[in-house]
Amino acid sequence: MQRVTITLDSDLIEELDRFMAARQYDNRSEAIRDLVRAGLSEVSTGEGADRPCVAALVYVFDHHRRDLANRLTHAHHDHHDLSLATTHVHLDHDRCLEVALLRGPSGEVRHFADHVMAERGVRHGRLVLVPAEGDEDSPPHRHDHGNDRDHGHD
Repeated sequence: MQRVTITLDSDLIEELDRFMAARQYDNRSEAIRDLVRAGLSEVSTGEGADRPCVAALVYVFDHHRRDLANRLTHAHHDHHDLSLATTHVHLDHDRCLEVALLRGPSGEVRHFADHVMAERGVRHGRLVLVPAEGDEDSPPHRHDHGNDRDHGHD
């Protein structure tokens, strides 16, 4: 390991200390290493539009908004090649939450997510991209659980 000296203002140190307490870190070095890893992972998913990824697109929308649910459904159908699954939850009388699990080139996934989150009536949205390691054309892995069941992970 290498020692690195950084200077942080008091407000940022207080925020770091709250973060450490909430997650029970023993020291600032461990916390900062994890934060740097997370930050680098986040920015690396934006590099290379052809880089394969898996992602979760989470958004809340007003289902009373004129034709919004229909537009969202059409957007998902238009990008069916990226979609693995979608979960729809009714939060209250007006709002729904959807979580769309996606897989494909990061540029296409990001473009689709930006389109969905920009729809009028989508109140909150967030995309979490995770680089997909290995060859996308390789067969799905199997788990040996000591029984004859095939869980069919795709």
